[in-house]
Amino acid sequence: MKVMFGEYIRELRTNHHLTLTQLAARLELDSANLSKIENGKRDFDERRLEKLADVFNLDIEKLKVEYFGDQFAKKMFKYNCLPEALNVAKEKINYMRNMNVKQTEIEF
Repeated sequence: MKVMFGEYIRELRTNHHLTLTQLAARLELDSANLSKIENGKRDFDERRLEKLADVFNLDIEKLKVEYFGDQFAKKMFKYNCLPEALNVAKEKINYMRNMNVKQTEIEF
């Protein structure tokens, strides 16, 4: 996806012929907040990702990739980070996963 996450939601909504009010109700939002999300003035709440996936019958894992990729890109752009920061993040994720596995292997 080359658009921002809010624009993606707008595309989904319009392609499914839903009004702001209809989609907002399904996501348990008010239409003003949804409008701000679609226009990039407010971030979508990650706790509503499953509802969004359900409404549009989307794969939740793919949706999370799009959402968190969007969040990372916004932060990196805001702070003018180099793309190498993504490599460091990947290494840290692997480290955390390995630490989690080691902790679950401990038997008492």
